[in-house]
Amino acid sequence: MAADDPDPQAGDFDSELARVAPENVQIVEPSAGAAVSIDVVVHGDDAARLERLAKARGRKPSELVADLLREAERPTA
Repeated sequence: MAADDPDPQAGDFDSELARVAPENVQIVEPSAGAAVSIDVVVHGDDAARLERLAKARGRKPSELVADLLREAERPTA
């Protein structure tokens, strides 16, 4: 993924997908204008932490996760 392009490109997730067990993958034919959807499941104490962090930043938990993923792609100084 290009540093200035927040949208995933073909092949961006190939290495991650190679580590996923085949029985946990569902492949569907995309429709025009399709988007990538990734489900993240967080339980127990981790869910509570995520909610606290999101609230402290004035964000929804899903927005915080998206922010963290984008931050991970930024080059470090």
